[in-house]
Amino acid sequence: MLRQSLAFVCCFGLSSAGLASTGEVRYYASEQGRISVEELSVGLEHPWGLAFVPVDGESRLLVTERPGRLRLLQGDGGVSEPLRGLPEVFARGQGGLLDVQLSATFAQDRLVYLSYSEQGRDGKAGTTVGRGRLSDDLRALEDFQVIFRQTPKLSTGLHFGSRLVFDADGLLFIALGENNERATAQDLDKLQGKLVRLQADGKVPADNPFVGKDGAREEIWSYGHRNQQGAAINPWSGALWTHEHGPRGGDEINIPQPGRNYGWPKATHGINYSFLPIPEAEGKALEGTEPPHYVWEKSPAISGMAFYQASRFEPWQHNLFIGALADRSLIRLQLDGDRIVHEERLLKELKVRIRDVRQGPDGYLYLLTDEAQGKVLRVGLEAD
Repeated sequence: MLRQSLAFVCCFGLSSAGLASTGEVRYYASEQGRISVEELSVGLEHPWGLAFVPVDGESRLLVTERPGRLRLLQGDGGVSEPLRGLPEVFARGQGGLLDVQLSATFAQDRLVYLSYSEQGRDGKAGTTVGRGRLSDDLRALEDFQVIFRQTPKLSTGLHFGSRLVFDADGLLFIALGENNERATAQDLDKLQGKLVRLQADGKVPADNPFVGKDGAREEIWSYGHRNQQGAAINPWSGALWTHEHGPRGGDEINIPQPGRNYGWPKATHGINYSFLPIPEAEGKALEGTEPPHYVWEKSPAISGMAFYQASRFEPWQHNLFIGALADRSLIRLQLDGDRIVHEERLLKELKVRIRDVRQGPDGYLYLLTDEAQGKVLRVGLEAD
């Protein structure tokens, strides 16, 4: 049974005026002023992804739980029973129900997209994406259909990715992991370690870079990725940004270009968890591969990604926010165009693993904490 903390119950009707809430707000120092943090709900089991759903002129939160549940945070502050109609997931290791994203035309079709790990006949798993219609009573996904499967299935429980992002043309990007099978990230006949680009129904766009190329999967947009757990469209340039986990060191941000090779495992700033070199690595940079747009030599273990473009907190304009699992912080990156010019680690006092971060329609940031009793946090700024 999902447990809620009565001390932090709030109303989840979002508007431009913000959320009404009875919860306690705590404050933490930052370079730009006091950071406000409010617990909106606790007791979610390893929440992984969230999306804002318009309901009767307000927005509510859809939240995935890794064991395989999708819940709606209700207008009265309650949390729904798990929605019906979801697929069976491979809930082992890092696997389970992962990201959630609304259709680019949700107002017309009410389609909700999910990424999740799916087991194959030999017991190994891969990342799968499907979609279903959110029922009128908000209690189920109807007519759920798979539109994409990562093949072959190679994972025993590691490195599934994955994030889902629609671009301005309604095309779907799926950021994937390499299933902890390093060399496959370079194999164009496999979907491990790839960024995939599809039409909303799963068909391949005619202008994908490997369409018509022998020995290459036509779904691929870019390759040579390790374990991508962050992706977002830059609202000022329209370009997709992604980030991925390195091994021991070498977490990186990329701005993936069509057909390009981003290096893993041949080019990496990291080493193995055993402190030995990556066997396939030839250096931090390698001819024929793209260098990271930004790299951490010491891995914060990054997950989730949100550009800030709301008017509510002006100092956050043109900033990029990323969750950190190992570092247990919210990373703020200040941008000048595409250049990252400053970094700040926020909320380290909370000592929580931040799995996802999104900007809400009310201008606040919303975070998910990756815990057995995971939380939804609403974060704001009171400038000095």
